[in-house]
Amino acid sequence: MKGKMNAMILEAAGQPLVYKQVNVPIPTDVQLQIKVIACGICRTDLHIIDGELNEPKLPLIPGHQVIGRVKMSGKKVTGFKTDDIVGIPWLGYTCGECKFCLSGRENVCDRALFTGYTINGGYAEYMVADARFCFLMPKEYQEAGASPLLCAGLIGFRSYRMIGANAHNIGIYGFGAAAHIITQVAKVQGKQIFAFTRAGDAESQSFALKMGASWAGNNDATPPEKLDAAIIFAPAGELVPKALKDTDKTGQVICGGIHMSNIPSFSYNLLWGERSLQSVANLTREDGLAFLKQLQKSPVETQTTHFKLHQANEALNLLRSGKITGAAVLVME
Repeated sequence: MKGKMNAMILEAAGQPLVYKQVNVPIPTDVQLQIKVIACGICRTDLHIIDGELNEPKLPLIPGHQVIGRVKMSGKKVTGFKTDDIVGIPWLGYTCGECKFCLSGRENVCDRALFTGYTINGGYAEYMVADARFCFLMPKEYQEAGASPLLCAGLIGFRSYRMIGANAHNIGIYGFGAAAHIITQVAKVQGKQIFAFTRAGDAESQSFALKMGASWAGNNDATPPEKLDAAIIFAPAGELVPKALKDTDKTGQVICGGIHMSNIPSFSYNLLWGERSLQSVANLTREDGLAFLKQLQKSPVETQTTHFKLHQANEALNLLRSGKITGAAVLVME
């Protein structure tokens, strides 16, 4: 399709997105043209818009949790046909040549491009994406509510897979989009989830219990049992020493966000006992395929609040202030 489309544009960091008409993008030989069904709103979008991730392509169409319908394919594309429902994630391109790509670590490719950050994303009626980085979506996950699976789900799953198989008591700090998805996966596998939220956030704590957490409390609370592992989704560096304190010897603390405030200094005894601290960076295509396969074994239900495209700034403000339960989604059709 050619012509004009509506999109939300980031013209400068720290400024609201601008709702305007732009040209519908035309795919290259290796791209798909996709009519966007829905695009989930991610905390990473806030980091980009607020200038905390400071190397975006400008002007930029944000958004990297996309469910859409294939409308046109480049002449070198295979494996997709018109009207297929696809998912488009954060990872949009890798070089395939560097030491990271050649060793199965394309998530840290030095020349990687990222949807909604260094290439245009899904806050629009149409977008293009490299077909090699798109996923055919299972029949059960082709609606707007599935869009958070493309980042919140994938990054949550990659973070969760970092944890040793023997870990039983798992703490999750920051109970939002990623946490409510991976909690459902963990519960099917017999894990016990301890959810930590902002102080006094009774709504999020109640939501965590509803999603399957065994316990929920404030970030500064002591869990009723020592943790075998912890995942920090909240972008708050002060939670790192707290999570280490809550974790038993040999435990793991996984930082699942792309941005975090400064981590305060802490005494070595919090790390001693063979505890470990690790970050999670981006995702690989293998993560996506493994996650979609996992969903066949342990289906999840996403909790979403829907907004129209022109309401993106309103939705972002609600997310910024912690007033979104689950995930916010922009719906185009």
